[in-house]
Amino acid sequence: MIYLKTKEEIELLRESNMLVAKTHGEVAKWVEPGVTTLKLDKIAEEFIRDHGGVPAFLNYQGFPNSLCTSVNDQVVHGIPDNKPLNEGDVVSVDCGVLLNGYYGDSAFTYCIGEVDPEIKKLLEVTKESLYKGIEQAVEGKRIGDVGCAVQSHAEGYGFSVVREMVGHGVGKNLHESPEVPNYGRRGNGVKLKEGMVIAIEPMINFGKRHIVQESDGWTIRTRDRKVSAHFEHTVAVGKNEADILSSFKFVEEVLHLQSEK
Repeated sequence: MIYLKTKEEIELLRESNMLVAKTHGEVAKWVEPGVTTLKLDKIAEEFIRDHGGVPAFLNYQGFPNSLCTSVNDQVVHGIPDNKPLNEGDVVSVDCGVLLNGYYGDSAFTYCIGEVDPEIKKLLEVTKESLYKGIEQAVEGKRIGDVGCAVQSHAEGYGFSVVREMVGHGVGKNLHESPEVPNYGRRGNGVKLKEGMVIAIEPMINFGKRHIVQESDGWTIRTRDRKVSAHFEHTVAVGKNEADILSSFKFVEEVLHLQSEK
């Protein structure tokens, strides 16, 4: 069942997603060599609660933390821990909140200090592929158009697209219909309608697309142990263009200031 959102509901979803965006901005201030993902998790939880939200991932189907932090070859659902991040690592931080009865969900992959230029390119292309997908999130297009746009951009640079993990609808539930794969054929799949709210979240691998689940029951990593990147926005399907409800603005302001130091 796909729920179309009213304009009022979309504004509530925007508020939830802006809290996610600001949480990322807060986390970004602490992302540096030596910090632990557990520290980032605590910062995020405190920030979310201080702003009237509830961490959406904490205890969701038993997940133990507020953030999913996936380092290097981990694709998604990494559990925060006490291992310090090292220079040259990358970490995907996926954050969700519940605010005023509606969910927000967004992910950003961070560089820890100086990162190999080829890995930086993976991050750049993954982020670009997210926006290519978002361009397709308009009324009358189909889910396959979104996936095809993501896939063709990522594969055009020689990277591979994870198939098993997908985006999803967002609303009063964190995961709603429809599923939003990052691959597909133009003109295939569910027809997009104004009022649909979906999370588009490319998970793109440096090596092959195959993944495995770790013994913790959560962490997904690449089978070939090569690096993966993950970027995610929650968007409302519009008549003429998608309305991006989440934002990377706060993260990018922090990262820009840090790079100027």
